[in-house]
Amino acid sequence: MSFKNVVLCVMVLLMGVSAQAQLNILNAKTPEEIGVKTDSQIAYDNDNPLPYGYVDERDVLWSKTTWEIIDLDERVNFPLYYPIDTNNIGSERRSLYDVLVKNIKDGTIEEVYADSYFTEKRTLKDIEASLVYSDTTDLGVEQYNAEGFVDPEYIRRFTLDAGDVEEWRVRGVWYLDKRQGELRYRLLGICPVANEARSKAYPDDGVDAKVELFWIWFPAARNVLHQAKAFNRKNTSQPISFDHLLNSRRFSGVLYKEDNVQGDRGVADYISDNALMQLLESDRIKEQIRNIEIDLWNY
Repeated sequence: MSFKNVVLCVMVLLMGVSAQAQLNILNAKTPEEIGVKTDSQIAYDNDNPLPYGYVDERDVLWSKTTWEIIDLDERVNFPLYYPIDTNNIGSERRSLYDVLVKNIKDGTIEEVYADSYFTEKRTLKDIEASLVYSDTTDLGVEQYNAEGFVDPEYIRRFTLDAGDVEEWRVRGVWYLDKRQGELRYRLLGICPVANEARSKAYPDDGVDAKVELFWIWFPAARNVLHQAKAFNRKNTSQPISFDHLLNSRRFSGVLYKEDNVQGDRGVADYISDNALMQLLESDRIKEQIRNIEIDLWNY
């Protein structure tokens, strides 16, 4: 047997062991044991997100802050969108939106902000106005006028779910590490974008009022996103953590703003009513960033 075949066999065996350790589906005696690690697995498993290395300010030769839109209609971005119907699927599979909202509600994620500059911190009560909308029917209004209270059956409640999210927005920093001699990217924040819950109560209005629901300081949410897994269409036994997926930029994004002298003016502010030219401008800025690393080695 050649060396190449030996290496291939070893890799296949390791992948099989990893699949059992992650899913436990081959050793489970009951459905409840699927995805549950044994005590020995927990003791020997160092399942933590890969820590960021320390970056000294003196090692940053150049940097640029960018804002991007991740359109969930693009096939490559589907792992961030699905599943949207969780009634008939295991609890280990949730969309990125469901993972973040659940951990905001239980207090695991506390670094929630109103904008991408992270200047105004938000609480769950602050963002619920966008996530949940309650409305009283006409019969409920009549009952309140007559009796002074409203029965719950006359109150309509609308809640945003993963299927309502149309895009994600991310803010990150490209920087040139002169010690490593390479261009790197550090994700700083992530934000779901959707119509507010009120739009679900009045769908006939036809108003497209997409808003940034909340911004999350990404480094503080890495542990949560590492535990949550996105679907790997190429190998279902090796799911990808959302932390890995986002840090490795396994998504398609359109740059809509960069830091600049005009107060971080967005692309749409100086190229209006022309989607094609806005897309070309986004590609131009990306190419400019990529050329920084290439120019570093040109003499």
